[in-house]
Amino acid sequence: MKMYKTIIVEDEKRISEALSIMLEMAAPDTIQIIAYAESVDEAVKLIDRLKPDLVFMDIMLQNGTGFDVLQQISFNSFHLIFTTAYEQHAINAFKYSAVDYLLKPIDPEELKTAIERIEVQQQRVLQKQQLTELQHNLSKTPDRIILPTQEAMYVVKLEQIIRCETSGSYTTFFLTDGRKIMVSKPLKNYEDLLEPPLFFRIHQSHLININAIVSYSREGMVHMNDKSVVPISRGKKEQFFKLMKDEN
Repeated sequence: MKMYKTIIVEDEKRISEALSIMLEMAAPDTIQIIAYAESVDEAVKLIDRLKPDLVFMDIMLQNGTGFDVLQQISFNSFHLIFTTAYEQHAINAFKYSAVDYLLKPIDPEELKTAIERIEVQQQRVLQKQQLTELQHNLSKTPDRIILPTQEAMYVVKLEQIIRCETSGSYTTFFLTDGRKIMVSKPLKNYEDLLEPPLFFRIHQSHLININAIVSYSREGMVHMNDKSVVPISRGKKEQFFKLMKDEN
């Protein structure tokens, strides 16, 4: 079993110690804590010198933020898990980039799940891609999203998404180039990322790109430009028709 050399970047000592204890309990044979950092400068130096496999990164640090650390490091081939108590904009950037995050106070079960996800994602190129996309999404309004599958991580422009269809805990993304990408997350995980005016959750099982609509009927059926037909749920009809009226 791989042992992950881990650095904890956190400027509150009590939180850092609590996280260390939780890691020891959740993954004693997986996590090896090799260093702690409390400031931006210290984090940059330790990451570049020690080249960790995993970094837990607080957002607010002494003399800066965790994002400042990402902008200054030279070594970026590591798994990243942010720890945060707030900052919705940042959380959405994490989601778009498929970078993991834990909300404070950290739940032990969520911590364990995050570590288990790391063991599935081993490619160095994947880690670099995630960090690159995160930096992109923090600097501007996100225009693309990373979709993680067992085979690869797909970078998809939002305008390429025609519709999403969910089944249980899986969601399939239908793209303009004909690809279908299935991810092991329910549609609710993406609903707050793919929102009006470009996207609309038209049904419990369907979310569509408004620009990909060819036609729709008062009876509640929407024809998309990939020749699919999507039903409008009874509870969404009024909101959908109002949205389409406003679009016109």
